Amino acid sequence: MTSIKINETLLHLAAPTPVTIDWIGQSEPLRQLMACWMVIDERDLPLTPRVIGHPGIGKTTLAMAAAKRRNQPLYIMQCTADTRPEDLLVTPVLSDKGQIAYHASPLLSAVITGGIAVLDEGNRMSEKSWASLAPLFDHRRMVESVVAGVTIAAHKEFRAAVTMNEDSSTFEIPDYIMSRLQPGISIPFPSRDEELKILSYNLPFAHDELLSMCIDFLQKAHSLDLPWSIRDGLNIMRYSLKLREGETTSDTAALFRQAVAQILGSEALDLDALAKRRQRAGGDLPSMNLGDFFFGDDDAMNPDRLQ
Repeated sequence: MTSIKINETLLHLAAPTPVTIDWIGQSEPLRQLMACWMVIDERDLPLTPRVIGHPGIGKTTLAMAAAKRRNQPLYIMQCTADTRPEDLLVTPVLSDKGQIAYHASPLLSAVITGGIAVLDEGNRMSEKSWASLAPLFDHRRMVESVVAGVTIAAHKEFRAAVTMNEDSSTFEIPDYIMSRLQPGISIPFPSRDEELKILSYNLPFAHDELLSMCIDFLQKAHSLDLPWSIRDGLNIMRYSLKLREGETTSDTAALFRQAVAQILGSEALDLDALAKRRQRAGGDLPSMNLGDFFFGDDDAMNPDRLQ
């Protein structure tokens, strides 16, 4: 374990995440992320973007590929609803000798060493946790740990990004933090050819029939605005292949449907019906005013008629 002493406080640093994966398919999100981390003048500062998309679309993979391209160590910090400010920076740990050891988080380790930090699913954190990072993501580029009693200036090569799922925000991020997490980089669903490249890259041992079934399923789900992503497709294919092993006679279509039902639920076997049910549940609700809850449309006392 690597350690560093700052103002007489010994900090044990987190280990970087090994990066072996490549970014396949859409080049524009990668180009935008690389541009955010670029510095074009000695007076310039890097940006800290939000990488936005459905779960499993490849937000973290994008940051990993960008770190690999920049040849910098990558540190991933998983954010949750109960992430505390001290979790983001320094955690005191009681050693077996009865002494307190200070362990730097992956984020702080990136700040100190000049690595790349990814705050994964950042829109799950509360404002209290975000507030502790405000000076890190503006022109000050520094952070203070009350627990360890140290103030740390970010290494000039430090870079960061925040991934956010479009559909799973536990807390609303306040404007003063959002203004520091700019720009937003959206990752759309990949095209059919891009999806084929991604699936083939990750599962080179899968046969063409299964690949075709999975791509047809995912592309139809995308067209119906259903949230299933490439991660779901990879899990379905992996399970289908595992089910096939040891079978004397294998019906690929039946195994694929079984995998879909067990991984996504039986409702996913009929995408058209599922999309219609979701639309009826929340897609076409009429807008209502306060008077609609108490008066009919023709009621003379309806305040909306008096306007």
